[in-house]
Amino acid sequence: MGTNVAQLGIVDSRAPPSCETDFDYKDFFENGSIALHVVGNDGAIIHANKAELDLLGYDASEYIGRHIGDFYPDAEVIDDILARLNRGEKIDKYPARLCTSDGSIRYVEITSTARIESGKLVGTRCFTIDVTDLHRARAELLSQDDQFHQILDNLPVAVYTTDAAGTITYFNPAAAEFAGRSPEIGKDKWCVTFRLFNPDGTELPYDQCPMAIALKENRPVRNQEALAQRPDGTLFPFLPFPTPIRDESGELIGAVNMLLDLTERAIADEAKQHLSAIVESSYDAIVSKNLEGIINSWNQGAERLFGYTAEEAIGKPVNMLIPEDHQDEEPRILERIRKGERVESYETTRQRKDGSRVPVSLTVSPVRGKGGRIVGASKIARDISGAKESEHRIRMLMREVNHRVKNQYSVILSMIRETNKRSENPGGFEHQIRERIMALSRSHDLLVSGDWKGATIFDLLLAQSKPFGSDDMLSMSGPSITLSPNAVQYLGIAFHELATNSAKYGVLSGHTGKIAVAWDVNKINGQQTIKLTWTETDGPKVQSIANGGFGTVVLKRVAPQALNGTADIEYGDHGVVWTLVAPLAFVEANLNEPV
Repeated sequence: MGTNVAQLGIVDSRAPPSCETDFDYKDFFENGSIALHVVGNDGAIIHANKAELDLLGYDASEYIGRHIGDFYPDAEVIDDILARLNRGEKIDKYPARLCTSDGSIRYVEITSTARIESGKLVGTRCFTIDVTDLHRARAELLSQDDQFHQILDNLPVAVYTTDAAGTITYFNPAAAEFAGRSPEIGKDKWCVTFRLFNPDGTELPYDQCPMAIALKENRPVRNQEALAQRPDGTLFPFLPFPTPIRDESGELIGAVNMLLDLTERAIADEAKQHLSAIVESSYDAIVSKNLEGIINSWNQGAERLFGYTAEEAIGKPVNMLIPEDHQDEEPRILERIRKGERVESYETTRQRKDGSRVPVSLTVSPVRGKGGRIVGASKIARDISGAKESEHRIRMLMREVNHRVKNQYSVILSMIRETNKRSENPGGFEHQIRERIMALSRSHDLLVSGDWKGATIFDLLLAQSKPFGSDDMLSMSGPSITLSPNAVQYLGIAFHELATNSAKYGVLSGHTGKIAVAWDVNKINGQQTIKLTWTETDGPKVQSIANGGFGTVVLKRVAPQALNGTADIEYGDHGVVWTLVAPLAFVEANLNEPV
């Protein structure tokens, strides 16, 4: 006996929606974007929405009323679905195939619930999700993966891969034949060979082999020959080509290695046909050209470096990469290649597609055809912009360091001169000089840790007060300001002299009182100005800094003048107040300015 839609909680389309239904049939069922159909207890289709009919290409008259099994090419699938629903089970994303009106197959996932009354199935409501495109994509990926392994498995050259830790994840039959053994996947590390030796015969530890270096340093390793030993004791020279593999975000996920047996160099020409995948994973630009200078191959590294696609570059003269004032280089390179010579680590400049220039390091090697005849050249171009920028930065830094060291010398000489004038004996002179140079050193340490860009007032105060061990007696308040290197050095000396005086005569000499350092920035006469105040309160009766002493000179003259400002010292009964006013431009660091 059939089932009507009212029994399933679905209102007939001819009747108005009711609040007693499971959902608004007209709005959701009939016009919904999700394919949905209703099946009675006899398996006949009662209703189907437009999305369902569009999915399978049927009119309602061709679809509704037929048995649901008519549309499933796999009878066991619909039988299983109906059996589960009869048991009251819920079907969730059940994979199936459906036949469309034109005879094609759609891959779908079925989600269905049954309505059971008195222990019997009244009917079901089924949602159909079309996953045909996903199925095809998965099938294509599996096919591509299978083809990839078929290609590698059939290569006449040894190839193996590792994960980022160096553990072997794959090797082809040629690699097992090459090594004379089958490595253990997931156990062996770095190399497939039994033992390794350097060309001079000394043993080469696995964790120092070219593959290990490529993974540890995240770079391809080239031109590092080695000797391998098979389990039967035979030794043979070979050349590895370990190359890091990175994911789409550039993260290292492993490496691929090709091993070339140098005892049979003749196979190199044939193996080159299969190197494209490995070459494409190289970050360096790798280009081959014939003896007329016409580009024959172009990897992704070359595309990244020069901006031309392979389609734009192959068949064009390599001279398009050479700036006008370097055009004389190519004839000289080709002349050496024709002689069979290799051009190594040649630094020069090349030109990108957009006309910009890039410094590169070139390695150019002859390419030999059958019979050993030279037929062209292979060029590896490495972008050395970063290295050049680093060299320039180092030179700039050295000049800056030289300038600042000379300034330090001037400050130290001034310290020595002024301290000597005011020292009563050699011991006192030595002690004061040592303490002042150590204060200067603390300021210097802050600058070094900040790449000589500057340091905050907070950090400078903490560094200069730390030797006196009374952090709990010091409070600081003010906006965050990064001092220029010059301000760090001179304010550092001033803070040291204030703290030293306080330790002898003021707050830091006892256990009472406070030191408050406060600063703010205001506009005075149209100029941003910083005002900084060191205030000691509630300490012992003050004995002022010796008149004309080095500390007075620093606080009243040296530090303010270095910052193009002014300063004042006041002495109260139980505290010292030092106030500095200076243009902010002479105090604050310019963080956008290169060091």
